[in-house]
Amino acid sequence: MRTTLRLAVLYTVLGTALGTALALSTPAFATGPGSVASPNVKTPTFNGPASLADEVEILLPAVVNISSTQRVQVIEDMPDMPHFPPGSPFEDFFEEFMGQQQGENGGQMAPPASLGSGFIVDAEKGYVVTNAHVIQDADEVRVTLHDDTTMPAEVLGKDEKTDLALLKVTTTKKLTAVKFGDSGQMRVGDWIIAIGNPFGLGGTVTTGIISARARDIQSGPYDDYIQTDASINRGNSGGPMFNLNGEVIGINTAIYSPTGGSIGIGFAIPSNLAGPVIDQLAKYGKTRRGWMGVRIQEVTEDIAESLGLDKTGGALVASLTPTGPAEKAGLKQGDVILKFDGKDVTAMRGLPRIVAETDIGKDVEVEFWREGKMNKTNVMVGELEKAEETGLLSDEQSLETPEKKGSGVAVDSVGLSFSAISSENRTEFNIPSDVTGVMISNVKRGSEAAEKGFMVGDVVIEINQQPVSDARDAAELIQAAIDSKRKKILLLISREGNTRFEALDLDRKPTATDKKKDRVEKAPKQDAPVEETTDTEKDETPVE
Repeated sequence: MRTTLRLAVLYTVLGTALGTALALSTPAFATGPGSVASPNVKTPTFNGPASLADEVEILLPAVVNISSTQRVQVIEDMPDMPHFPPGSPFEDFFEEFMGQQQGENGGQMAPPASLGSGFIVDAEKGYVVTNAHVIQDADEVRVTLHDDTTMPAEVLGKDEKTDLALLKVTTTKKLTAVKFGDSGQMRVGDWIIAIGNPFGLGGTVTTGIISARARDIQSGPYDDYIQTDASINRGNSGGPMFNLNGEVIGINTAIYSPTGGSIGIGFAIPSNLAGPVIDQLAKYGKTRRGWMGVRIQEVTEDIAESLGLDKTGGALVASLTPTGPAEKAGLKQGDVILKFDGKDVTAMRGLPRIVAETDIGKDVEVEFWREGKMNKTNVMVGELEKAEETGLLSDEQSLETPEKKGSGVAVDSVGLSFSAISSENRTEFNIPSDVTGVMISNVKRGSEAAEKGFMVGDVVIEINQQPVSDARDAAELIQAAIDSKRKKILLLISREGNTRFEALDLDRKPTATDKKKDRVEKAPKQDAPVEETTDTEKDETPVE
């Protein structure tokens, strides 16, 4: 080690001397008008850490290996073991085979499998943080310390929405804990350290930088991942990502890889998201998130213009949970939530987390845009988990609505034809009984509606935030918008019970290319709800 250090110092001295000599012997470049160089341009200097050995030595004892065992399913009605003469080799074979199948207490525990990593956050209480998927379906969980001591662990709680879990170990050994840092202070380009158990190789240390922040990898409603180029592989899941101060600023969770190995694209849950979840798991054994009772979607430039907003941002209410907090507070479809409890909603995806982290039962002020002006109301924040348990997030209204009579009406200005919804239509296009409005019966080829994915069977519920009762209503509302010189109209669309807003141009002139285009049948991307996402509906992000 001393020889290595001496060589490193020698190389550094030689390199410095050589660099100085080159600088003195190289003629200066011209900086006149024809020169590429500019004396006013600052050249950044890059200073990476000289060594991380001292820091890693302190952090390693806090990182653990997580393994588990699962009970093997018992085969019922197994036949009795055949009788063989004493000493027969078949006797030993069948005894071993039958023992494996029957086991003790109704089944046999499979050998421990190394699943992932974790880290100790409370040495006195023995709290260990890992990913929820690391302990998924485990009958017994074991934690192995850095000194190879293995002990059973109790699962205090887990949260699949954020993929976090909290374990507890009981031991007389002195444990080493690490603390959470502020992930919000980390910048793209900052150095990080990842420690974990890739492929069962415990205590593996890798380094890299933060490649990006706030990544949404479509794994849950609160995605806000830190991306890194540090080598993260299978088995690193649940392990800590440290800043250079030795604080946990992320929990390594996922990688992007076509091969299964690291290609320099890894993702970690930020500590600012993980910390409150871990605190709740420690206190309640489960999460208790705020809930608002709305589904939302992004405010695009077209939608912003049609609503009279001067910029994109906020969260557009696509639907509300009946009797939910938002509906009770007077919010409606088409409202754009711009501020919640004093916090700006700069983008749709930010609202679910803001609501989730709000105290249950708190009366918060909500600022929203409706009919061309700002409005305010107060919402009493509910509890997401309780709403899920009582079925509020999945129940559908069973109201029967009378069918509208009349023939279809074509509106060439938007390339759509409308007709009443018949009982046959409801069956064919899976239109819920509580959805009212007019059905799209035709989409003109090459129209903007076709390009945006409008389809036969879609139901138009509102036009410019006005309810639509029949096909002639739809045509009249569109004509009224044209007469008032509006450039766009806003439609609230329902497809198989999922609602979304779409804006269409009223002054678009079809081109020759447009006329050749075929009708687009591809469904547009599903709206992102802000609160009620279930395990079977990962494409919908409720607002809680």
